[in-house]
Amino acid sequence: MDWLIASVGTLVPFLFVLSMVIFFHELGHWGVARLCGVRVESFAIGFGRALWQRRDGHGTVWKIGWLPLGGYVKFVGDRDVASNPDRAALERAQEDERQHLFFFRPLWQRASIVAAGPIANFLLALVLLTGLFWVRGQEIYAPVIGEIMPESAAAAAGLQPGDYIVAVDNQPIDDFLALGRIVRAAPDTELRLRFVRDGAERSVLAVPQLVEEKDRFGNVYRVGRLGVVHSRAPDNVQHRSYGFFAATARAAGETGFILRESLRAVWHIVIGRQSADGLGGPIFIAQLSGETASLGLGALLNFIALISISIGLINLFPIPILDGGQLLFYAYEALAGRPLPPRAQAGGMMVGMAMLAFLLVFVTWNDIQRLLG
Repeated sequence: MDWLIASVGTLVPFLFVLSMVIFFHELGHWGVARLCGVRVESFAIGFGRALWQRRDGHGTVWKIGWLPLGGYVKFVGDRDVASNPDRAALERAQEDERQHLFFFRPLWQRASIVAAGPIANFLLALVLLTGLFWVRGQEIYAPVIGEIMPESAAAAAGLQPGDYIVAVDNQPIDDFLALGRIVRAAPDTELRLRFVRDGAERSVLAVPQLVEEKDRFGNVYRVGRLGVVHSRAPDNVQHRSYGFFAATARAAGETGFILRESLRAVWHIVIGRQSADGLGGPIFIAQLSGETASLGLGALLNFIALISISIGLINLFPIPILDGGQLLFYAYEALAGRPLPPRAQAGGMMVGMAMLAFLLVFVTWNDIQRLLG
């Protein structure tokens, strides 16, 4: 019985998180398509046989599939859920019908519809983070070093207690938490730290050590460690409250920070400066969903914002079959003055599917290794 309760406690939050992120992604595609007058055949959360469906007044079938690991918006004139055009049906379309078909819309409209999915993910994160900052505020720890761990990267770099860190790699920071997140994402990576000591600004190079850490749930992470502890002096800790517009600005900054650090991490993996062993897949996300839900609604909403940003960013990668790959095709069309030949697009889609399949197998293997380790 315990395993059943634990499974439900993991599965329900996971489905909630994933469905919410996917729904808003597809809602972005659907909303801009409707603004452009494009007819939508179906809007689905999940794949396979429909557990529930209904047709709205515009002829769109809204449905929930039994396999809730994705979603799609299928336009009238599409051959399949990957939005490959049904060329035979398109050729038969009358002139008055063509103005409502995605395939015949101007390039800027097609690009806008495709880009709207990832943008909706970023907006979802912005809305959630704005609400959290507005309602709860934020505990701010000034980036003042209170303690240096012996034989640490900070000690080797010559940092001292009392140093006030003002920037990392020319990125200004005003919160010790921001410093920690940058360092954790950059193991064995040289960082330039600017700090103030005795009223004078100085800088040093530090290389965070690669260490393994366990969280409260026993998950193991390979992260960077600088070896500093923040100052606990009362004047270095404050609770910051935000009005609505200030909360929105703070949420926008947080969204931008997560995007920058995510791109930095991906780039370090691509060039070999960071191991890909830390990448997680569906099993890991499901595990984190359940664990985060146990910490309360605020933690869960923050986690949804993080996953939404990640899904939006991944979909913008220039890989055929993802939104970014489709935008790459449109960039070619804009420069060449004609669409990429259908055979080349089909070949690109096959390559994209192979890449995604390999990535899914790889991250799932990482998940299994974590569970066994």
